[in-house]
Amino acid sequence: MTEYKNYQSPFSWRYSSPEMRSIWSESNRRRLWRSIWICLAEIQLEFGLVQPDQVEDLRLHQDNIDVERALEIESQIHHDLMAEIKTFAEQCQIGGGIIHLGATSVDVKDNAIALQLKEALHLICGECRALLLILSSMIRELADLPVMAYTHLQPAEPTTLGYRLAQYAQDLLADWESLERVRENLRGKGFKGAVGTSASYAELLGVENLPKFEALLSEKLDLQFYPVATQTYPRKQEYEIISALAGMGGTLYKFAFDLRILQSPPIGELAEPFGGKQVGSSAMPFKRNPIRSEKIDSLARMLAQFPRLAWDNAAHSLLERTLDDSANRRTMLPEAFLIADELLRVAKEILENLTIDEKAIAKNIAIYGPFAATERVLMALGKAGADRQEMHERLRGHTLSAWETIRNLQPNPLAALITADKVFLRYLSAKQIQNLMDAGAYVGDAPLRAHAFAKVISEKIE
Repeated sequence: MTEYKNYQSPFSWRYSSPEMRSIWSESNRRRLWRSIWICLAEIQLEFGLVQPDQVEDLRLHQDNIDVERALEIESQIHHDLMAEIKTFAEQCQIGGGIIHLGATSVDVKDNAIALQLKEALHLICGECRALLLILSSMIRELADLPVMAYTHLQPAEPTTLGYRLAQYAQDLLADWESLERVRENLRGKGFKGAVGTSASYAELLGVENLPKFEALLSEKLDLQFYPVATQTYPRKQEYEIISALAGMGGTLYKFAFDLRILQSPPIGELAEPFGGKQVGSSAMPFKRNPIRSEKIDSLARMLAQFPRLAWDNAAHSLLERTLDDSANRRTMLPEAFLIADELLRVAKEILENLTIDEKAIAKNIAIYGPFAATERVLMALGKAGADRQEMHERLRGHTLSAWETIRNLQPNPLAALITADKVFLRYLSAKQIQNLMDAGAYVGDAPLRAHAFAKVISEKIE
C-alpha cells in the first residue's frame, strides 16, 4: 500500500510501467543480493568450502525479504548491505554463517546492479523495437501524403508525412542499435574483492583456482565480468548506458516538440489523442493541450542531464574507488530507466492514436505550396530558354503580391497570377504552368526514400 503521508517519488506511481518499477524496486534489489550470495555459496560448495545443508538453507529463505527488519538494523550499523546480511542470517539458522564468505560489499552490489541494468536494457530495447515497428508501418502508409515542410519554422517546400516520420525513425534506429550494443557488452564486476586483486578468494581457494572460480560464477549468473576491476566495475559503463538512453530521449524529445508545433491550431495537421473526458484547462474549457508530448519533453529534458552526472562518477572514481558516487547512483540509475520507459510508452500511445487531419494538410499546401512551386516554374522557364535572372525577378514580384493577398485572409492567387503572365506564356503554355504549380507533386524522391527506409527498419529489427 502506498504511503501518502511522506514524500513519494512520482516514479513510484505516476510515471513508467509496473515492469520497470519492479526491476528497480527495493525488494528486487535485495532479492538479487541474496541470489548472488547463494550463487557464491553454490560455487564455494564445489570447492569444498561450505556444506550442502548450509547452501540449501540459504535457498529456502531467498525470497523471505524483510525490508523493515533490514532498515531497523541499518539504522544502528549504517551499512545497508551488512544489514541485509544480518537479516538473511537471522532467517537461516544453518546457513547464515557462510553468507558473504570472502566477498566485499561491491562484489554483491555491482553485480546486482549489472543484473538490474541487463533486465532494464532488455525491456527498453524491446519497447524501442516495438516503437520502430509502428513507425515503419506508418512510414509506408504515409510515404506519399504531401505536407508542407518548414525551415526556420517558416513554410518551405512540400515533403511527405511518411518521409518526415522516417527522420525520427532513422534516429530511433540508431538509438536502438546503441542500446543493443551496450546491452550486449554489459559486464559485472565479478568477484575480485576489496581492491580488485581477488586476494580474499585466493586465500580461500588458491590463486590457481581463481580463473575457474570466477568463470563458474559468470556462467551461473549469466553475466559477463570485466577482466580488470578495482573495488567496483568501471563507472564508464554507466556513462555509456546513460548516454545511450539520453540519446534516445533526444530523438523522442524532437518528435514530441515537432508534434506540439504541428498540433497548434494555426497548423493543425496532427494531434495526439485526447480523451472524451480529458480536461485541457481548469480555466479554459476549450483547451486541448498536448499534455503527452509535453510530458515527453519534460522528462527527456531531465534525462539529458544524467550523462554529465554519470561522467563525473566515472572520472572522479579515484584510485581503487571512492564512495561519492553511491548516493546519486541510487536515484540516477533507476530514474534514467524509468524516464526512458515512460518516454517510449507515451510515444507509442501517441503514434498508435495519432490524429492526421488531411483537410488541414491540404489547406496548408494550398496556402503555402504555390510559393514552393515557383522553383519548378523557374527551372522550366530556364530550360525553355528564358533569362533566369529576369524570370526570377518576375516570379518574386508575383509572390510579394500573393503574400499581401494572403495577409488579407484571401486564397492564395499565385498560381493564377503566374499562369496569366504573358512573359511566361512565351516559353510555357498555361497548361504546363498549371501542372508545374501543383505543389503536392513537388516532393522529389521523398516517397521512394520513405519506403526504402521502412524496408531498412524491417530488415534490421524483424
